[in-house]
Parts: sequence; structure tokens; C-alpha cells
Amino acid sequence: MASPHPQQTAVVIGGGFYGAAIAVYLAKQRGLKRVLLIEREPALLMRASYNNQARVHNGYHYPRSFTTAYRSRVNLPKFVRDWPDAIKQDFTKLYAIARRNSKVTAKQFARFCRDIGSAIEPAEPALKALFEPRLIEDVFLVQEYAFDTTKLADWAQRELEESGVQVLFETQAVEISRASKPAVQVVIEGKDGQQELITCEYLFNCTYSGLNHFNGDFTGVQTGLKHEITEMPLMRMPTSLEGLGITVMDGPFFSMMPFPARGLHTLSHVRYTPHQPWDDKRSVNPYEKLGAYDKDSRADRMVRDAGRYIPAILNSTHVDSLFEVKTVLTKSEGDDGRPILFEKHTTLPGCYSVLGGKIDNIYDVFEKLDTEEFKNPKE
Repeated sequence: MASPHPQQTAVVIGGGFYGAAIAVYLAKQRGLKRVLLIEREPALLMRASYNNQARVHNGYHYPRSFTTAYRSRVNLPKFVRDWPDAIKQDFTKLYAIARRNSKVTAKQFARFCRDIGSAIEPAEPALKALFEPRLIEDVFLVQEYAFDTTKLADWAQRELEESGVQVLFETQAVEISRASKPAVQVVIEGKDGQQELITCEYLFNCTYSGLNHFNGDFTGVQTGLKHEITEMPLMRMPTSLEGLGITVMDGPFFSMMPFPARGLHTLSHVRYTPHQPWDDKRSVNPYEKLGAYDKDSRADRMVRDAGRYIPAILNSTHVDSLFEVKTVLTKSEGDDGRPILFEKHTTLPGCYSVLGGKIDNIYDVFEKLDTEEFKNPKE
């Protein structure tokens, strides 16, 4: 483990998109010196930031959570502006409303989209013909994009270097405790088992599923968390579906999206993507649970069910599956909302925990950080 300066201004734990973006923000926008980023993997954005559907939401997905939907609609153009190289726009995105078991009708969905200001229009007949009319009420053409995680990782690596942020790979924080000056002390551990104590004025816990899993004085976040092991199959779609992204709404249905990092499509299914849920407990390490899980794919079941609605999907080929732990706020389960978690720890001054439900929520985090006061310690 490369030895960092033992005293830092800010330490960010977690080198996913949120952790990297926050470290860059602290160094560039807030001018902090001596910012250290700690990542347990050998590279940036290798875990939850990569193992997901790579969708930049525009609100359509959340008719039961107006706030989440509206924030997505507001944030999408900002994300496209700030990370243009990572955005894939050259595909046609469709939302289809199921006739049965949907929590919204086609008329309700169209009105909801108009209410949040998201573009929507009827799909042309050739596209509607891809769907089984007995099961699909209507199909809409919308504006929604995908992102390439590998290009976001390139951006993060470049910006962190330019900002002077030190990055320690294959290193994890194992203990967070109170200190005097600076305010927080962190015990980090390299892959060789060697430990080192670091002190800092500000600490940002951006470990996603690992938010509560530290020793020391860190008592965890106040907000309830729920985890689930998820499977995201990577599919090679037939020619008729290659240039499309499709979401069938709003209930026990499915979605297929381009996955630019691999040149394939993801296929997610409300019923089959979640493999094993559990409420967050200090005694159950989510990453150890994932490591021990028998990763049997359910892609065949997803394809069979999706094929009832879109017959051409039966000709797709399962290439690979991405398994990951997905973490959501327990309070958001009912309405499917995806607000950020942003907690300042009163018992650990200078310590923050941050969790984002979607990649475009990063702007909600920046808005919170803009209201915080950060100072460089006197040399």
C-alpha cells in the first residue's frame, strides 16, 4: 500500500461514480487540498457504478414518485452536458404500457409525462408492430439515454489526477472514529493486511452497500436500508431490436437497454432481477454475502416472459450476467422513488454518508454540498 500523508483535509471512501465525483468537487469546486480517495477494487467504477442498467433517467420510470421523476427530468440535460463523451443517444427509446397488471394506464402515463415536462409522442406503427397488441395497450416514443461506464471511469481518473486527488486502490476503510483535531480518524487496510491510521477534517462515506459496515465510533446511518442481490443479464439482441431500448410499464414487467460498455443490451425484470433481499444488518456484510452467493442465471425466465410482449426478444442470446448488491432506502420501496441519502453524523463531526439511487442524482448531492462549509486547515 502506497503510504498517504497521515493527515488529510478530506477522505472519500468509495471509488464509484459518486465517490469520484465528490472527490473532484471538493478539490476543484471547493479548493480543498490533500483530498484522498480510497477504493477497495483495483480500478474506479468497477462495482455498482458498472453493474447496472446504465440508464440516464428522464423521469418516465417513476409515475408513482413525482419528486424522483421530476428531478430526473431536470438532471438529465445537465448530465448530458457535463459527460457528453459517455452518453449514448443513437438509439430509439420506447415505453409500452401493459393492458393488465399495470399500475398506470396509457392515458395516465401520457398525462404524467406532460406534468413533469418529459417529451413523449405516439410510436409509429412499425415500432408498435413489435409488440403483442393483446398484452400492450399503447407504445410511446420518449427521450432517454444510456451511459458508458468505462468512459465515465476514464473521466474520473483524468479529473482526479488533474485535481491532485490521491487515490489508493485495493484499500478499504475498516474503522472510523472521533478525533480531536482533525475531527475524524480512519483506519485503512491494504490487500496485504497492512493497516494505517489517517486523520482528516472531513470524511465522505460513499460505499453504497457498505455504508454501515465500519468498526469504531461509526454507528451507521439513521435511514433504513434494504439490500438485494441482483442479476443484470447482458444480451445480444436480434437485428429488429438492436437499435432500441424498451421499457414495459408499470408493474411486474421488464426493460431492455443498450449497455455501451460491452456493445450489448441489458435485460432487467421486476420479478427475476432481484435474487435475494434482506434488511441491512451490521452482522451481514453485503459483499461477503454476494461473494458466497450461487450465481445461477435467470435470464431464460426473463426472456420467456418478455417474449410474450415482444416476440422478437425470444431470438436474443444471453452472453453474460452482472451480479451485484443493490441498495435502496427502505422508505422508498412502496413508491419506487430513488431519493439520495445525505446524512451528516452528529456524533462524528465532519463525517457524511452519501448514497444515490441513480447516476443523475449526483446533482442533488452537489446541491447539498454547496450548502456545507468546508475549510482547508492551516498549514
